[in-house]
Amino acid sequence: MQTGLAVTEPQPADPSWHRYSVRPFPSYRFVPGKNLHPRHSPKGHSYGQGEHRPILLSPEQRSRSDDYLYGIDLYNYAYWWECHEVFEGLWNTAGHHTEQGNFFQALIQLAAANLKGFMGNHQAMRNLLHRGLVRLQRVPEFYMGIAVASLTKELQQCITSSHRQAPSIRLDMLDREIGAVRANGQ
Repeated sequence: MQTGLAVTEPQPADPSWHRYSVRPFPSYRFVPGKNLHPRHSPKGHSYGQGEHRPILLSPEQRSRSDDYLYGIDLYNYAYWWECHEVFEGLWNTAGHHTEQGNFFQALIQLAAANLKGFMGNHQAMRNLLHRGLVRLQRVPEFYMGIAVASLTKELQQCITSSHRQAPSIRLDMLDREIGAVRANGQ
């Protein structure tokens, strides 16, 4: 692990992408083996924080779930390890064998794929993208504010190309409006 040297972090595909949550981002993006573990290191950005128990809302109530919206923000802004943590909490709360749990596991795999790609393990990236894609094909074409059919098409292109980051996750207009209201403190 590097210490005392600046660690190159992943960067978002679009740094001006709109936010859906008002929660601040962590002070750094965790990259295994490259910087301080967020929970295990006393100087980690999440050290000493208890395990967060997310409140699970139905897919129709997604725009009121700050955990879900924050997870999408973390993903879109290349906080992939942190995103994985948020979605894992939602996955565990939803149940591993439910439609919603399957969906959250797909998002976990997409975040992990991006992190693997950043770390140079492109085969693992493609494998995780493929597994996430298979899971997304088990949910409706529009689910939790995401046009799943469109996302799966972009993911298929990502699997066949090399060294390409998975696409950002876009939420439907209603979710964007709610995220903008939250971001403006209204």
